[in-house]
Amino acid sequence: MSYKPLYYLISSVLVTTFFIGCKPDTKLKYTENTEISESLVISDTLPWSERLAESIIKRHPEAWQTEGSERPEWNYKIGLLLTSFEGLYESSGKKQYRDYIKTFADTLINEFGVIKGYEREKFNIDMINSGKILFNLYEESKDSKYIVALDTLRSQLKSHPRTSSNGFWHKKIYPNQMWLDGLYMGASFYAQYNTLFENGDKLDDIAYQFELIWEHTIDSETGLLYHAWDESKQMDWADKTTGKSPNFWSRSMGWYAMALVDVLDYFPKDHPKRALLISYLNQLSEALVKFQDESGLWYQVTDMAERKGNYLEASGTCMFIYAFAKGVKKGYLPSIYRTYADRGFKGMIDNLVEVEKDGEVHITNICKSAGLGGNPYRDGSFEYYISEPIVTDNLHGTGPFILAANELQQ
Repeated sequence: MSYKPLYYLISSVLVTTFFIGCKPDTKLKYTENTEISESLVISDTLPWSERLAESIIKRHPEAWQTEGSERPEWNYKIGLLLTSFEGLYESSGKKQYRDYIKTFADTLINEFGVIKGYEREKFNIDMINSGKILFNLYEESKDSKYIVALDTLRSQLKSHPRTSSNGFWHKKIYPNQMWLDGLYMGASFYAQYNTLFENGDKLDDIAYQFELIWEHTIDSETGLLYHAWDESKQMDWADKTTGKSPNFWSRSMGWYAMALVDVLDYFPKDHPKRALLISYLNQLSEALVKFQDESGLWYQVTDMAERKGNYLEASGTCMFIYAFAKGVKKGYLPSIYRTYADRGFKGMIDNLVEVEKDGEVHITNICKSAGLGGNPYRDGSFEYYISEPIVTDNLHGTGPFILAANELQQ
């Protein structure tokens, strides 16, 4: 696949005309769809994955509305949700899930392949994640706009800033830092694109991203991974000797675990780094089950179950369930991890899932967001992680729940 610089130039010039001149009346559409969906009753005979998906569609007839935004935005959380819908489409064959994905993509990507609101020069690795939904759309339609959008995101990775040790920065505004989150955001897209269009010539580089952050975040005592690493050791949250952040956050390890099981889809069995990635999955999984609560769930701050203010958190739990279940199915993990996954899913249903009279499903106890640095400053302390808002139906939790439920076929 070759780049078309002139094509991109023309696209960039025309994007403003496209989005101003053809602005959709999304408010009217939302109102009409909402009126229709209010009478929808969601059957309890459906799998849990579809029950939640149907609930999301009922609440938000278009995917961009799931973030509570006034206008469509390209972001990683919607990409996470729609990745779970791709799995549902594959397992159920129900066209509504595919349509939900396509409508989002076509709302955000114009006929020239320009992604609305995407700014490459910000070098935010989060922005790569939603690109994963475009591969199947292109395969089905052969519409060139999806290829242009895919090429655009791939071009970001080609010039994305890296640490001196060659790891992708999390964002331009976070220089010299790698976060566990970033492996999910960038690695599987990178691997899929590289495998499909570049003959898999960058798989060593992709594996290296996992190696580098593993080496610099692993805790030898617990086997858990710290949230992030600052190579420069200049951030106030960074250990001045190791550069590690100070605590274990379940969702960050969930991102890394999901990234491992997803990226392995693109590593041939004879690739020299495949066994190493599988070993990381096994080591991390072994460490995580030691901290699984008797309820089947995991705590927000993974290793501090007894500390006041800590709580059993949905998103990290669902990510672990998904990674365990897929890891077993693919033969990466021993079969006992299916038991741990089932236990976790039962814990979700018993404790963190609420169902309304009409069958509408809600996921509770989701950490809304967490990070490091920034303004206001996030110091990575225990107090910080438990202070972030706890919300219901946030995409950090709903997407992984669907992924987990679909993988388990519950």
